[in-house]
Amino acid sequence: MSFAKILPLLIAAAPVALATPALAQGAAPTGPAAGITTQLPRGAAPSHYAIEVTPDAANLRFTGNTVIDVTVSQTMPQLVLNAADLTFGDVTLTPSSGRAMKGKATVDAQAQTVSLDFGKPVAPGNYRLAIAYAGVINQQANGLFALDYTNNDGQAKRALFTQFEAPDARRFVPSWDEPSYKATFDLSAVIPTGLMAVGNMPVKSTADMGGGKTRVTFGTSPKMSTYLLFFGLGELERATKMAGQTEVGVITGKGNTGKAQLALDASASILPYFNDYFGVPFPLPKLDNVAGPGQSQFFSAMENWGAIFTFERALLVDPRFTSEATKRRIYETVAHEMAHQWFGDLVTMAWWDDLWLNEGFASWMATKVTDKLQPDWEMLLTRVDGREAAMSLDSLATTHPVVQKITTVDQVNQAFDAITYQKGEAVITMLEGYAGEDAWKSGIQAYMKAHAYGNTVTDDLWKAVEGAGAKGLVSIAHDFTSQPGIPLVKVDSAQCKGGQTVLTLSQGEYSRDQKNKTPLSWNVPVKAQTVGGEAQRLILQGKGQVTLPGCGAYVVNAGQTGYYRSLYPQANVKALAKDFTKLASIDQTGLLADNFALGLGGYQPIGLALDLVDAVPASASPAVLAEVPGYLGSAYDMLDGDKAAQDRVVAYSARKLTPVLTTIGYDAKAGEGSQVPVLRSALVSTLGDMGDQAVVAEANRRFAALDSDPTALDGPLRNVWLGIIAKNADQATWDKLRAMAKGSKTDLEKSTLYALLGGARDEKLAAQALDLALTDEPGKTTSAAIIGQVGYEHPMQAVDFVLAHRAQYEALIDVSARSQALARLGGGSADPAMATKLDAYATQYLTPESRKVVDRAIASVKTRVETRQRLKAPLASWFAAKR
Repeated sequence: MSFAKILPLLIAAAPVALATPALAQGAAPTGPAAGITTQLPRGAAPSHYAIEVTPDAANLRFTGNTVIDVTVSQTMPQLVLNAADLTFGDVTLTPSSGRAMKGKATVDAQAQTVSLDFGKPVAPGNYRLAIAYAGVINQQANGLFALDYTNNDGQAKRALFTQFEAPDARRFVPSWDEPSYKATFDLSAVIPTGLMAVGNMPVKSTADMGGGKTRVTFGTSPKMSTYLLFFGLGELERATKMAGQTEVGVITGKGNTGKAQLALDASASILPYFNDYFGVPFPLPKLDNVAGPGQSQFFSAMENWGAIFTFERALLVDPRFTSEATKRRIYETVAHEMAHQWFGDLVTMAWWDDLWLNEGFASWMATKVTDKLQPDWEMLLTRVDGREAAMSLDSLATTHPVVQKITTVDQVNQAFDAITYQKGEAVITMLEGYAGEDAWKSGIQAYMKAHAYGNTVTDDLWKAVEGAGAKGLVSIAHDFTSQPGIPLVKVDSAQCKGGQTVLTLSQGEYSRDQKNKTPLSWNVPVKAQTVGGEAQRLILQGKGQVTLPGCGAYVVNAGQTGYYRSLYPQANVKALAKDFTKLASIDQTGLLADNFALGLGGYQPIGLALDLVDAVPASASPAVLAEVPGYLGSAYDMLDGDKAAQDRVVAYSARKLTPVLTTIGYDAKAGEGSQVPVLRSALVSTLGDMGDQAVVAEANRRFAALDSDPTALDGPLRNVWLGIIAKNADQATWDKLRAMAKGSKTDLEKSTLYALLGGARDEKLAAQALDLALTDEPGKTTSAAIIGQVGYEHPMQAVDFVLAHRAQYEALIDVSARSQALARLGGGSADPAMATKLDAYATQYLTPESRKVVDRAIASVKTRVETRQRLKAPLASWFAAKR
């Protein structure tokens, strides 16, 4: 599963609104189901499912029949399967030799199970279990769900898709809905003739059923977990290419496959690389990327084996407004989900405790292959942002280990976070650096071959890599995955002797809210070098020394592959600022992030970090320059309430950034570097967000030009310009934006414009946006994005609104997101009252197991309040000195 990378600096300021909402912005669960205990009684297991469904899209219902081959290994009083929102008809159990037995189905809605009683215990043996049932078609992305949209001819249409990760296959078929119960699947569907049906496997046969109905039967799937099963249906079309022996395809609404060309080309180039890297060729005959309209507040894409589902906003390219950064996210999303075809689908974690094995590895692999195949994008630099996103959670007492204990459905849903994804990627990056690329790759290949079509735990991976030659890796890996937190590598002294620098190091723990706690201990792989010198390595346990060739400024996390913070003597930070241009881009990016976080945490003066920001020259790599606006925007936000100080930040930012923007211009130029479009977007969006007069004036000029030229804003910065307009909107401007949204010709553009309406700085307009979100006008899956945008600009207003309209809001989001709702809406606040409100909400409505994300948000709010109080004076002083 994929969601947009969380941006760094979240604790310093309110979180940046993402172009592709992905983390949950949901509402609280309405009943005790949030605390249900998972894992079925052991003793019976499926080997094959034959499923036939008949969807009734118009009435949002479906009927189904399944025949399951079951092996019972011990006497069972009943057979217990997972089921949610299903009703049951006839149930029969037929032994391999004997007469069929009729069963009675008893549903436990709270436990999401159905117990099948056959009048006597079920003895060990092989059986065929037949069940007739019916279910609901949801309007958010859980189970079988409907997405309503307007096609290219302006007609209202409805398409159906499935989303089963983590525990929602049980909404489609009664099943052993746990990852360790792997089976093969035969899927058939009775559908309206003329529509396209999509499954994990190619269509094997079709049969005319009469009355405008057709039965479509797909080929038998490989052995896989239930959450990877997929079904799609609608007025769809498919474009394909061959990648070796595999047909790769993109499936979209009719007329849109051209917008998926980037995804199709990416799939065809990535698949051969993965075949080679994993050492196991992709085992299915086809691999599709299926695009669906709308959006989820929980995810962007899902790795169904052979039929990846991705929301259009994360897969399609529209030249009128798709930015360069969005194109790269599309490529990376395709790579992430394709990596899952091996890491997750072919080899699957035994239980959700090891979810990170799927997500962390897919994130790491996506960055790796993108960097290999698109080297001009400098994708390895993005790992610094990923590390910082993870550390923003991992520095709080409410963090959790990479390998975490999962016992309830809500805990599964809440496990999809920056620790699982970005810390997972960061730890793998560090371990590959320790093992070496060759040993790491050999270990991965051995792991794949040993566990294909099976289930694993984290230690299986570590043992495979250590067995390939990475001695000592297991102990390092255990330290970083079995315990939470961030090592702090401190340079206690640095002495130059005979042209060498001797560093004395000690280890502590970086924390934002528990600085006095007894620190944990890690085996930390340290890679250090003087600027321009040869890197040296050591495993730091408590204290240690390393001797570096050369004297002068030094970097303790050279190449930024280590998951730790590096605390230097102030003299070295100042020396690094002077030698900034001599550093590699990855170290420039990492040092900016690391030192800013150390300043936020109170480990060193924030001015040292700003000195590094100040040292970034206009001639720096565009990829490094693109990081600078974020730090200045964070400083601006931390000075909220002090207009004079904020004005000085704006003035400094204009002096620092406007010359760069003037050089590259507002519009793309032929032959400009591949990173320039990303830099341009960062500059315009941050300066516009701060209210820089020149940028706001340019936004207003372009917006006014729409009256005479509807294409005046077209281009990769269209949504950036509109975001600036929306933030500064008055009533007339807001009404114009709303009219643009209503008149949009594509749902992709429509949903983006409606979401922007929630970004107004004016609270009255924000209130109008909230009211609009509860109407049918924006669309079923867009309304939650509007409320989320209000939450970014006005957290308390959004939280109060949701609390007052909980039932209506719940209907607008995935079931998976509900326990995380207020945490996502209010977690960016710097108001102490928000922490109190979130705690009261969680105490009233959530179980101890389901309130973990809320507790993280409370910790984040409290830390943000403390940080701003502590840093306002030094920040104001630093910018005053730069006038």
